Amino acid sequence: MNKWVYNFGDGSAEGEASMKNLLGGKGANLAEMSNLELPVPPGFTITTEVCTAFYDNNNTYPSDLAQQVSASISIIEKTVGAKFGDEENPLLVSVRSGARVSMPGMMDTVLNLGLNDITVKALAKKSGDERFAYDSYRRFIQMYSDVVLGVEHYLFEELLEIHKEENGVVLDTELEAEDWKALSKAFKEKTEEELGHPFPQDVNEQLWGAIDAVFGSWMIERAMVYRRLHNIPHTWGTAVNVQSMVFGNMGDDCATGVAFTRDPSTGENAYYGEYLINAQGEDVVAGIRTPQYLTKSSREAAGANIPSMEESMPEVYNELASVFQKLEAHYRDMQDIEFTVQQRKLWILQTRSGKRTAPAALKIAVEMVHDNIITKEEALLRVDPGALDQLLHPTLDPEANRDVLTKGLPASPGAASGMVVFNADEAEELSKDGKSVILVRIETSPEDIHGMHAACGILTSRGGMTSHAAVVARGMGRPCVSGAGALYIDMSQGTITVAGRTINKHEIVTIDGGNGEVMSGEVATIKPELGGHFNELMGWADNVRLLNVRTNAETPLDASAAREFGAEGIGLSRTEHMFFDADRIINVRQMIMSEDETGRRAALEKLLPVQREDFIELFTIMKGLPVTVRLLDPPLHEFLPHTDEDFVDVAKVMNVDMAFLKRRAEELHEFNPMLGHRGCRLGISYPEIYEMQTRAIIEAALEVSKTLGEAVVPEIMVPLVGTRKELEILRKLICDLAEDIIEKSGIKLDYMVGTMIELPRAALQAGEIANEADFFSFGTNDLTQTTYGISRDDSAYFLNDYLKADIYDQDPFVSLDQDGVGELVIIGVERGRKTKPGLKIGICGEHGGDPSSVEFCHINGLDYVSCSPYRVPIARLAAAQAALR
Repeated sequence: MNKWVYNFGDGSAEGEASMKNLLGGKGANLAEMSNLELPVPPGFTITTEVCTAFYDNNNTYPSDLAQQVSASISIIEKTVGAKFGDEENPLLVSVRSGARVSMPGMMDTVLNLGLNDITVKALAKKSGDERFAYDSYRRFIQMYSDVVLGVEHYLFEELLEIHKEENGVVLDTELEAEDWKALSKAFKEKTEEELGHPFPQDVNEQLWGAIDAVFGSWMIERAMVYRRLHNIPHTWGTAVNVQSMVFGNMGDDCATGVAFTRDPSTGENAYYGEYLINAQGEDVVAGIRTPQYLTKSSREAAGANIPSMEESMPEVYNELASVFQKLEAHYRDMQDIEFTVQQRKLWILQTRSGKRTAPAALKIAVEMVHDNIITKEEALLRVDPGALDQLLHPTLDPEANRDVLTKGLPASPGAASGMVVFNADEAEELSKDGKSVILVRIETSPEDIHGMHAACGILTSRGGMTSHAAVVARGMGRPCVSGAGALYIDMSQGTITVAGRTINKHEIVTIDGGNGEVMSGEVATIKPELGGHFNELMGWADNVRLLNVRTNAETPLDASAAREFGAEGIGLSRTEHMFFDADRIINVRQMIMSEDETGRRAALEKLLPVQREDFIELFTIMKGLPVTVRLLDPPLHEFLPHTDEDFVDVAKVMNVDMAFLKRRAEELHEFNPMLGHRGCRLGISYPEIYEMQTRAIIEAALEVSKTLGEAVVPEIMVPLVGTRKELEILRKLICDLAEDIIEKSGIKLDYMVGTMIELPRAALQAGEIANEADFFSFGTNDLTQTTYGISRDDSAYFLNDYLKADIYDQDPFVSLDQDGVGELVIIGVERGRKTKPGLKIGICGEHGGDPSSVEFCHINGLDYVSCSPYRVPIARLAAAQAALR
């Protein structure tokens, strides 16, 4: 018989921390804390294998699951001395999901399960507090109806707000037992009105409804969106955790809270968290009430008056602090902990490695090495390379003028300006159109995940530093200001009102997630300064990685930025990108539109000095590091005149009439320009183009070698080669001219001639092509296009459908398709090096900055990756992690 259910609590457990693939992260950690003899309410975990079996067998559970669940309920009953559904001493439980990694897009928690019209009276009698009992019941009805039965949450919030208004009450805590009784009845009636059947009173029906909802939630849209964004396989499944209830809402000697053993925003080695007296956990996480500070120092720093937990519950706080120390020492990582205090007794409900910002991840990892808690190698593996993006983008200029509207909580660092939008769908649509948006919500929920990902920043009027908005924003690297209570957000009218001012939908606001400020208009930014922990960690990475990391750059600005980020040369300089300036494109158009070589050479003569100057700048910045220059590879349509104004300008330069130019443009028109007259095909047809570029490269290299006093070794790359003969012809053209220039200069200069492998045929013929190449560079952007037969410029319209249908695991233009395109890369490497052992090989598509693609390159013996400047640190760290793994 398969074991589907694992018990925990009362100082022991059937599982432990290493079993998170089976028990999920939450279940494995509950088991581990039980084994550590921490105060964990007893419960059980239904394994992820049940989830997998459920979907593999047409939404049917294993036949022996119900029996195992019943047996585990009996164990909880025996441990706590209460009985599930009992009319005098009822056991109440919580039901939570728990995948192997934390997923904010999953199902919400259900608390107080087991309450009904009869057991609520027993709870009132047993606790001696009728108000507490009916408060718990209305919470259960609301949560269960929302999470399990699908009744909209806001319907219950409306009933609550109306009741408070009618009774002249502002805070939930001011309501009495009779109020909660009336609201419990109203909530049940609302559920029946919405669903057409009564709220379930049978406790076993309640339990299995909640279990069904957890497993069902694994395949809902918001969970699938989250998994796609974070590359989490759908096959992992989720576990279900059923745990006996402890209550933070029984009175003023009770509380609930969320805490981190270090600051998840900055990494400071100080306790960080929030709590609420007389509340349940969802009040903190959902931002239903704005919480109080955990420590006295954090309260004082914020200028708050309400006592911290350290001040109001000192004995319990000290016990909690000792739990923090024990858990961080045990897991050797910063922990995110949920706790409840019931009548001054502490209970630990969850621990996990805490989500943190990139600055915090760096600081924590490096300082734990300094404190001899972890090794340098472990520290490198602790930092997510993709999260470094958070460190590499501008922040608000402290000298810039700020029109501050209000101040909320600094929930996730960084800053952003954008158009105000009030719903996630619009945020996603505007983002696709290239607009910067700030998603504004009263409070966020898991349904907002896609909009939060699309937005530049998130602003909420409710919620604390550990609310849904804060936690998700930190994980995504989005700036977030939460709990900005002075904002009145009118979702229906699309307005924000604050201090007598109104901000309308689509107006620009700026948020600073570092200090909580909300500003009207756009505020200037400055580049980040990287130092300290960043440089130290990058130094460790450079010591262990085997892959070199270059950059894709063709402007001095990009090249300089890349050097600052540690690039070891340029792996791709796209020369066609150098020609889009207005003063250059006219000469390029003259070259393309000319019917004969004489006309083309006249245009090229004008381009030579500016092209040479381009290369002088790049070679000077790189100071002897390799620079790979890709010869002209433009789809011609990008350079053809489009408007009448363009035609007039070109006609004037060429001294020809408009009719000639329009006829010529028609002749050059291509139906599929990405597969048309471009790359080396242009060089074969018009060799004078590559001659000009070769002259510019070699003359620039000679000039810089003299100026710097150190050798410059340019790497000249021929694009879009599909046959050996193409490269043979163009290599001879390049080398004959280069040797002639070098000989006349009297200066020694080494150079290399290689090719881009970006066609399937080139990968398959790599053994032949290698005879003519000093190096290969895989252009995986075009190799992906030509392997899939998909245009990356047009694929956005349907790729999402493929991802939703699980046809593709991820966008192949973002992360290298290792099975298909990757196999072509492997073939190209093997065949190229068989012909020419030691052949230098790199990759220069945007995949060069994708961590999983970098690992693929390491495994398959490439020499370097090349990526955009701001992804260079990501590639450096990813290469180190690949070497360590």
